[in-house]
Amino acid sequence: MELQRGNLNTIIDPRSGFCSSNSVFYSKRKPLSLPPNHSLDATTFISSRAHHGNIAFIDASTGRQFTYQQLWRAVDSVTSSLSTMGIRKGDVILLLSPNSIYFPVVCLSVMSLGAVITTTNPLNTTREIAKQIADSKPVLAFTTPQLVSKITGASPSLPIILMDTDGNSSSTNTLEKMMEKEPELSRVSERVNQDDTATLLYSSGTTGPSKGVVSSHKNLIAMVQIVMSRFSKEEEDRGETFICTVPMFHIYGLAVFATGLLALGSTIVVLSKFEMHDLLSSIEKFRASFLPLVPPILVAMLNNADAIKSKYDLSSLHSVVSGGAPLSKEVTEGFIEKYPNVRILQGYGLTESSGIGASTESLEESRRYGTAGLIACLTEAMIVHTETGKPLPVNQTGELWLRGPTIMKGYFSNEEATTSTINPEGWLRTGDVCYIDNDGFLFVVDRLKELIKYKGYQVPPAELEALLLTHPAILDAAVIPYPDKEAGQCPMAYVVRKSGSNLSQTQVMDFVAEQVAPYKRIRKVAFISSVPKNPSGKILRKDLIALATSKI
Repeated sequence: MELQRGNLNTIIDPRSGFCSSNSVFYSKRKPLSLPPNHSLDATTFISSRAHHGNIAFIDASTGRQFTYQQLWRAVDSVTSSLSTMGIRKGDVILLLSPNSIYFPVVCLSVMSLGAVITTTNPLNTTREIAKQIADSKPVLAFTTPQLVSKITGASPSLPIILMDTDGNSSSTNTLEKMMEKEPELSRVSERVNQDDTATLLYSSGTTGPSKGVVSSHKNLIAMVQIVMSRFSKEEEDRGETFICTVPMFHIYGLAVFATGLLALGSTIVVLSKFEMHDLLSSIEKFRASFLPLVPPILVAMLNNADAIKSKYDLSSLHSVVSGGAPLSKEVTEGFIEKYPNVRILQGYGLTESSGIGASTESLEESRRYGTAGLIACLTEAMIVHTETGKPLPVNQTGELWLRGPTIMKGYFSNEEATTSTINPEGWLRTGDVCYIDNDGFLFVVDRLKELIKYKGYQVPPAELEALLLTHPAILDAAVIPYPDKEAGQCPMAYVVRKSGSNLSQTQVMDFVAEQVAPYKRIRKVAFISSVPKNPSGKILRKDLIALATSKI
């Protein structure tokens, strides 16, 4: 197998991709070439891909469709309208909306002008939105009628364009009216190049305050190429229909549904919000074959498998793509047992890496339980000792560093955070504790900042969570550090019991104690109705830590 070698004249282990002379892991994926034209924006790159797609988007609730021809005409019209309004290269545009077939139209139009799109979670409070507006300083906002009050409450003077009005708005500033205008061929056009900023997405802030991630057109173009390489073979063979229930404001949804899959001509069925019935009935109705999701949805499908299979026809579904958080071996095996005709593909990435890092892409790779997959093409990796900073070889656990064309430009207006995250050689410190095995597969152990320090020992919460989920009476679990005068920190578990269970704290602690080293034992247990998670499925440990420590 040919490996990416750069300018190296040294030998790379073809099995693991590891180069012993510089301790770099190189991708085992087929190499890709980035477009040489520097004056290229992400929208133009995506729209210029040769594809045979017909239907681009379908609204699952209304059945409204966009053909690819209609999509690109809409993008041209909105781009012209924005230009007429005075929007120029470098201007920041805020998008506050649930998933919608209009969401990609706004993103692609803004980026084609060289303006910058910044998205935010519709569930955010007015205060949280105000903080992002104060930081990013948008000149215009797109939002839905239901969410207008959040924008006006956060920034009363910010101009607003309404989306999803269904023609029922008396406002002259609606996206639908912009889409109806004939594109102006003579509009003001500023040259956009690959180094210009395209998106300003805010990291989830699961372990601290969120930060604005600045990504370039080059970052997105490289990301789109990697997404294309992951799904292109199956698109050519069958022509796939994808279900979009992952939030488009998040890098996972933006990378796959608002940009990447459009370059392949895929059909995307959009759900405005997650409801299990809507998801399953949409798979049946539209004969969907691919379901990208986050682990909580997969776990819900597993726990209710018998009822689901008796009510819905999921025979068209052949692939589930899980991202956002690791899947345990037990959950993976349980899902495959219940849905034997569906394979589970996994992926790993960060907002800071444009959602790109590693993935499994075949049935054979998907059977290697617990892995996030092989390092993505165009990407290099290094495993670094968390205390000494020394690069490590195969099967050694340390912090994962990534380097490649998908790595962000930096954090917005935060040079200190940027320099502490990206070193002078371009390596992104991911903060994830990982190892890469003899065959080049990446395994995510935990978050570096989330490791519990018990009497000097490092305890990975994810390891204990995976173990807890094997208990027949536990539906979900989260493990956090709890302050301890003698040990510094001790592992505390928040446990969601299955319906009808009367599992006790002692039983939980004894169950774990029988299977782990003494320093990893759960020392404190609390029962909770549900584990708080962000839209990508990551446990909000900071919320649980605040809950636990508020009672001290």
